[in-house]
Amino acid sequence: MSHVAVSDLRTAAYCPRKLYYARQEDDRSPPPEVAEIRALASRYPDLMDATDAALRAEPIAVDPATYRRRLRALADRRDDWAALVDPAATDALLTGRDVRGIARKVLADPPRPVLVSPGEPPDNGVWAPQSVAAVALAKALAYEREASVERAVVEYPAHAVVRTVRLTTRKKAAYRRVLRTAREMDGPPPRVDDRGKCESCEYRRECGVPTRTLASLLGG
Repeated sequence: MSHVAVSDLRTAAYCPRKLYYARQEDDRSPPPEVAEIRALASRYPDLMDATDAALRAEPIAVDPATYRRRLRALADRRDDWAALVDPAATDALLTGRDVRGIARKVLADPPRPVLVSPGEPPDNGVWAPQSVAAVALAKALAYEREASVERAVVEYPAHAVVRTVRLTTRKKAAYRRVLRTAREMDGPPPRVDDRGKCESCEYRRECGVPTRTLASLLGG
């Protein structure tokens, strides 16, 4: 049975129908600004000492003082900081029993894969699609190392926020559900109930979801 891409799992956890349309495209590479934000995760020590003007020139999402304060708080967690700024591996392709994907960093002692998100973190924890992807990377790393991997990490470098994902029974069950959805998809799944996800979706025309303007014209 073929491996499922971790990026596909992340998309399916957000909206299975979006994954269906994304799979029809030849080019699914992220836009250039995503790479620019991800690159921040490899520059934390320099960014922590950067001037306000230098930080304003970077793709950060908070004011310079807040950004530096958050980085210093991370640095106070000495073991975690050392692992984040000097990971055992970067851009590591991990292949597990069921999935394959890139961990932007692999941390050691204990081994943990890192998912780097260009977006905004929730108030607590990580978004559900990122949780599914983090569990997938952890399982792939465990399969390659033939060792237990109980945690993964999600970084939001534009916000200088780092969150830990523990592989709880509930999170592993969510991963298995999404894996099954992505693997068994052979046609467009039902539309999601949360239409807030549709407004920014690049596939809303193919999907047939009315835009806000059309919905207002129709009295929606």
